[in-house]
Amino acid sequence: MNLHEYQSKNILKKYGVRIQEGLVAESPEKALEAAKALSAQTGTKWFVIKAQIHAGGRGKGGGVKLAKGIDEVVPTAEKIIGMQLITPQTGAEGKKVHTVLIAEDVYYPGESEPKEYYVSILLDRSTGKNVLIASAEGGMDIEEVAEHHPEKLIKEIIEPSVGFQDFQARKVAFALGLEGNAFKEMITFLKNLYRAYNDIDASLFEINPVLKTSDNKIIAVDAKVDLDDNALYRHKDLEEMRDIREEDPFEVEAKASDLNYVKLDGNVGCMVNGAGLAMATMDIIKISGGEPANFLDVGGGANAKTVEAGFRIILKDSNVKAILINIFGGIVRCDRVATGIVEAYKKIGNIPVPIIVRLQGTNAEEGAKIINESGLKVFSAILLKEAAERVKEVLK
Repeated sequence: MNLHEYQSKNILKKYGVRIQEGLVAESPEKALEAAKALSAQTGTKWFVIKAQIHAGGRGKGGGVKLAKGIDEVVPTAEKIIGMQLITPQTGAEGKKVHTVLIAEDVYYPGESEPKEYYVSILLDRSTGKNVLIASAEGGMDIEEVAEHHPEKLIKEIIEPSVGFQDFQARKVAFALGLEGNAFKEMITFLKNLYRAYNDIDASLFEINPVLKTSDNKIIAVDAKVDLDDNALYRHKDLEEMRDIREEDPFEVEAKASDLNYVKLDGNVGCMVNGAGLAMATMDIIKISGGEPANFLDVGGGANAKTVEAGFRIILKDSNVKAILINIFGGIVRCDRVATGIVEAYKKIGNIPVPIIVRLQGTNAEEGAKIINESGLKVFSAILLKEAAERVKEVLK
């Protein structure tokens, strides 16, 4: 589950991570109220107005603007709230901005020049351990730094049995070229950051940029936090932060029906029980000359209700020209699945695209017989090869 910047910063602040202070608003009028309150709280005279969407690159798309005074807050907020913000991570359709963060200006003049850094924590799947990544090239796309200047990335593998150690924090701060108070602040920043990451069962923390201010404070100017969905049962307060407006409506509907669904760009919808089989099914579709339109795992207990929900979600995609149902009857019997498919088909009514049903496992032949004798526009298969050939036929 992704969080907005302001939500991420609120979490970091609770763990003692110094942040760029800000208040959220959903209208230009509320933005003005937030700016006045923020000015009274921090003394800031300039305000950074940031679109709150689940995507990076907001500044490049015009979603981050500077208001040089209280009088510029409303007209600046009016330009951002309600806009369809397009960034490299949103795709061509973009995302509508519902909320903005009114943040303090932290790039003030002082005894030294402000300097931006990059810090993230995530799981290194090659080692099965968390890794902290830092770079003195903050404020830039870290992908570009990693591709063109990998030597500028600092990586610290964190042993799960002991956690992030003081010597590792000092090592990173030293490698970033910090000294004096900024060096000490970065150590505290990194230690508190890892504590927050570990405590809330996050899968990613990305702070870009981390700012060394002109008076040598270390501040999180931006924050991206991804939570592990599988651990949300331990964090009901965090689960309540979910913003379904930022999620694909198909995926939201699927989740409400306990289905695992990811929308893709192809022309063949697929409905499968089991993630591994779903991946294999997408391969089958590619081999047959089609493109998968989705990943949809109905789980181990496929029945009329889950099949019907799956049908309805897949059919909302106008690109779908055929549907491949691939069920392995281990926990559930194939004849029961076939009966559920027929019942769901009749309940929905006229389904405008052909359906190929591949059943394998317990009572597969009985299930195929139910499908073939249903009189519906459904084609059965038992072998993977048969399913692929059927897909190829209907696409032609």
